[in-house]
Amino acid sequence: QLQFVESGGGLVQPGGSLKLSCVAAGFTLDSHPTAWFRMAPGKERERVACILPDGVGNYKASVKGRFTISRDNTKNTMELQMNNVKPEDSALYFCSIDTYRSYCSEWGSEYEYDHWGQGTQVTVSG
Repeated sequence: QLQFVESGGGLVQPGGSLKLSCVAAGFTLDSHPTAWFRMAPGKERERVACILPDGVGNYKASVKGRFTISRDNTKNTMELQMNNVKPEDSALYFCSIDTYRSYCSEWGSEYEYDHWGQGTQVTVSG
């Protein structure tokens, strides 16, 4: 089964930090952009950050300056360093890959992405 396996979520206090990780199972990242998405209760899944194979990242405005996306193409892994987290960052976080494009799409819809995993829960409270 082709999917990402996410880990690293948990409970963190506002202002704290957390690092999420994911690994591609059954496929390689190759030259495709990959992304972190999140889905909060009652809301649609939204793209948080997208990264190209050369490491160039693209961020949702509300996380810019606080989150950093990275990937290791040799290990087929991706990470999301979350700093100065806020309660509104609470959500189920997912990794995904856009196998159709070689750039981070402007739209950033989940329908452009594949190989979804189960996600990892981040809760900001305290």
